[in-house]
Amino acid sequence: MCGLSGEIRFDGSLADTTAVARMVEALVPRGPDGQGQWSAGRVAFGHRRLSVIDLSASGSQPMVDSELGLEAVFNGCIYDYKELRAELEGHGYRFFSTSDTEVLLKGYHHWGVDFVDHLHGMFVVVIHERDTGRVVMARDRLGIKPLYLSETPGRLRFASSLPALLRAGDVDTSIDPVALHHYLTWHAVVPAPRTLLNGVRKLPPATVRVIEADGTSREHRYWEPTYERRAEHSGWSDRDWEDAIEEALRVAVRRRLVSDIPVGVLLSGGLDSSLIVGLLAQEGQSDLATYSIGFETVGGHAGDEFRYSDVIAERFGTDHHRIRVSSDELAAALGHAIGAMAEPMVSHDVVAFDLLSERVSQTIRVVQSGQGADEVFAGYHWYPPLADVDREEAVERYAAAFFDRGAQDMRALVGERYALDGDPSLEFVRDHMSRPGAQTAVDAALRLDSEVMLVDDPVKRVDNMSMAWGLEARVPFLDHDLVELAALCPPELKLADGGKGVLKAIGRRIIPPEVIDRPKGYFPVPAITHLEGKVLGLVKDALSSEAARERALFRPEYVSRLLDDPNGELTPLRGNKLWQLGLLELWLQNHGV
Repeated sequence: MCGLSGEIRFDGSLADTTAVARMVEALVPRGPDGQGQWSAGRVAFGHRRLSVIDLSASGSQPMVDSELGLEAVFNGCIYDYKELRAELEGHGYRFFSTSDTEVLLKGYHHWGVDFVDHLHGMFVVVIHERDTGRVVMARDRLGIKPLYLSETPGRLRFASSLPALLRAGDVDTSIDPVALHHYLTWHAVVPAPRTLLNGVRKLPPATVRVIEADGTSREHRYWEPTYERRAEHSGWSDRDWEDAIEEALRVAVRRRLVSDIPVGVLLSGGLDSSLIVGLLAQEGQSDLATYSIGFETVGGHAGDEFRYSDVIAERFGTDHHRIRVSSDELAAALGHAIGAMAEPMVSHDVVAFDLLSERVSQTIRVVQSGQGADEVFAGYHWYPPLADVDREEAVERYAAAFFDRGAQDMRALVGERYALDGDPSLEFVRDHMSRPGAQTAVDAALRLDSEVMLVDDPVKRVDNMSMAWGLEARVPFLDHDLVELAALCPPELKLADGGKGVLKAIGRRIIPPEVIDRPKGYFPVPAITHLEGKVLGLVKDALSSEAARERALFRPEYVSRLLDDPNGELTPLRGNKLWQLGLLELWLQNHGV
């Protein structure tokens, strides 16, 4: 796991290696174990390394294969790299390292852009062909690893984080009004390729982009699961589905043990992370390190769920670490968490993950985590109301449950220069849910959340916060084979038992029932849901600053109303509306926008 960056020129100029070096410096936390740069005329690559596979210098990046005429930078982990290596050796390829990066180079040389079809893993990779000048960029199927792009006439820059591109300079930092609408409406989700800044875009998940030496480019989506029933499954019983999904999950967890250093688990005490621990125990993992975090109770809201994680740790005999954080520590950590955000994220889970990752990284460098199960197996409360309704009604119900604001509220909130006609966020959801390939409204909503919301909320949160401390987080519920199988599974099996029915049925075979039947929980961070003290002070200062007044994102009367009653307005997901506004200003100011 690493951080990568680079520049490609199309105007006859040499690549700006100084700008690439600035991006590399911004990516140091993502790769604390090493640094490298490579350039050849119009192309330059930079890299920071977190050593997980092939800890020797042979695995360093940028990786150059002079025999094949290829150079690459890579962020992620290819879980089937050993099998692919053996296959490529059978085709006559010789290897100089034991790294998964070199497998990508050989695989690209052998299969061309179709090399991505052979990969199980999370990845962003950028490959340069010495002889043609062509550059190929690829992002994994579920968007677990990020790639941000800044394009100007004659030049393309890329990096693993948006702030790294800002560090390079010469970026249009004006606010994209459509992206702002998404941020304020869709719980801070800004679907690719947009970001909040007009001058930065992001490569969509499951996408390969090919850039020729003259600057022309093309991209294609290489993976799209089908959310429909198939004839070969028509005779399957509920038990058949449970058995197939359990086996796919076992394979996913087993794949994510590939490492030259130990692998632990982030254990919230919920069904998803508890299942991972149980499956790893059944795989024979002894002395498994597990980690849970808890906060102080604020405003009557409990701040930890240790009673559930303790049950799992005791049942499976893990080396369990309880991490307690005070409200003062939380407030002090906000600055770091906001600085680590590639894009502003309002979920209170972000700060929890930042603090958890800091503590975990002190003892281990690779963990498995339970993100993705809710989106893949229908764990959220907005899915059941979508059963047996038509698509248009499903769109309205989805928006009512998930969107933070409606069009009328947006008109009252957004400053005049950013106001838009219509409702681009609602139209995006409507267009996505109307696409073919999803049999029911529930299928369409699951596809939307897996392809868009998941990528730009939970997955981005995990990547940003874990990598800010040089910690690699792996998400077995987003194994693409498992996701494909879950997409084919009848929605009623996923909706059963209050949601995630098929997972709960599997869980009853493996983990204690009190963890399965508990109320649905999240990382509880009361100090952000209920604003007071130092956190509220930070928000007030940000929104009343000269920078905020000049930017004029929000109407002053709306902000004043929220400040008069900081905890009086919550979103349908129980998020604090004032925190959304404050967090955005804090992020923009933190990154000098």
